Amino acid sequence: MKALLDYLPIIIFFYFLKTTDPKDSHHPLLQLVGSSGNTNQNDILVATCALLISTLVVYGCLFFFQKFKLEKMQWFIVIMSMIFGGITLALGDVTYIKMKAVVINIGMGLGFLITPLFNKERMPIIKKMLDPILELSHRGWIRLNWVWAGQFFLIAGLHFFFGFIFMNGKYWGEFTAFGDIIVLLSCFAAILFFLRKHFKTTD
Repeated sequence: MKALLDYLPIIIFFYFLKTTDPKDSHHPLLQLVGSSGNTNQNDILVATCALLISTLVVYGCLFFFQKFKLEKMQWFIVIMSMIFGGITLALGDVTYIKMKAVVINIGMGLGFLITPLFNKERMPIIKKMLDPILELSHRGWIRLNWVWAGQFFLIAGLHFFFGFIFMNGKYWGEFTAFGDIIVLLSCFAAILFFLRKHFKTTD
């Protein structure tokens, strides 16, 4: 359920992206935040506004239901969304919202890489996540941690590719809403497939 709530702001973003006229600089959401809009990219600005509002609502609810606390990754997503979304609306420049997912995924990748450096056991964070189902040596966990970080760097590169290189960002919205999660789940499935012999047996 929590995973669906985490994904809800992206769905709302995609809805407004596809239902807003790019030339509509007088959209109610833009007026709500006092934005003058952009010549022909108002669909992204409106979607960004919807993203920020839905992010505050969703994570505000999670904050309440999680006994007035958020996980570190949730705080990271909220703060990055507010920073990049706020700058996008303030300047009317969609470059910043396109960079949000790039920065978030790079940050997550780096988080996985540097975590072992800050604990006495040099235990990678991936072990905390998958230790209940996988049996690996210390070197195996380290390698899996590198692979896990690599998938976030891959997704960051794809966000940059679809946002700034491929057809001038024409399919950036589609990749943000659907491609991101498809790539992530595909990587996860591939990793588990190759590690199938290391699953812990249960009675």
